[in-house]
Amino acid sequence: MNHRAAAELIIASHLKLAQHVLDEELDSIVSAGNALVTGLRNGGTVFVCGNGGSAADAQHFAAELVGRFVIKTRRPLPAIALTTDSSALTAISNDHGYQSVFARQIEALGRPGDVLVGISTSGRSHNVLDAMDKAFAAGLTCIGLVGQDRSPMAAYGRNIVGIPHSETARVQEMHIMVIHTWCEMIDQEFGGAGL
Repeated sequence: MNHRAAAELIIASHLKLAQHVLDEELDSIVSAGNALVTGLRNGGTVFVCGNGGSAADAQHFAAELVGRFVIKTRRPLPAIALTTDSSALTAISNDHGYQSVFARQIEALGRPGDVLVGISTSGRSHNVLDAMDKAFAAGLTCIGLVGQDRSPMAAYGRNIVGIPHSETARVQEMHIMVIHTWCEMIDQEFGGAGL
């Protein structure tokens, strides 16, 4: 096996997809980023959920908001990854089924003006869609970060960022780039004195 050729192919695919995201998804990325900024400016909390690698991305995003991204002086911002409380996850899954694992937390914690970011590389994760449904009905702003199939999340608003690729790894790479773009936007808004 030629590992150099394989690595070159992966990186070239990544670059091509990143260019496509820049050309086709920039407006959606900025719109969703602005929705995050608005929610935080108005005192809302950002909730984030996903499964597997997307759960890790949810935790990463929430940690960047509560901790810091680049600007060391930015105040901590309210964010919760709905993937981290093992007691809640196991109790809800046991008592209500895994499909309700994020929706139940949104019912308990979410308030109008908050923001839910649902991450699903397939765009069809039932527990993420159920959380989006509960959040939308409760007056939260919904943002979707999906792969090539954005249709199931389209009902929850215009802030759906789709990555048009069939390989989960390539989609996840773009997801973290989008999340870091949002972090940068948030840093710019909240990094100054008195914000």
